[in-house]
Amino acid sequence: MKAEHTASPKLFIGIDIHKRSWKVHCATDLSSGRTFSMSPDPEGLREHVERHYPYHEVSTAYEAGCCG
Repeated sequence: MKAEHTASPKLFIGIDIHKRSWKVHCATDLSSGRTFSMSPDPEGLREHVERHYPYHEVSTAYEAGCCG
């Protein structure tokens, strides 16, 4: 019998945005994930997600401060 996936794995990304860097936390529906800092580059984040979390359904959120 061949096993089939019935649900897409899920990736949750939280972003703390600053002018010179972003602090990003990536967690999946199966693990608590990891936190890392990166330059404020949306394309770089997209490449990271595609490289490390292929086939995941992605949800993002960012911290809004007093100016955002």
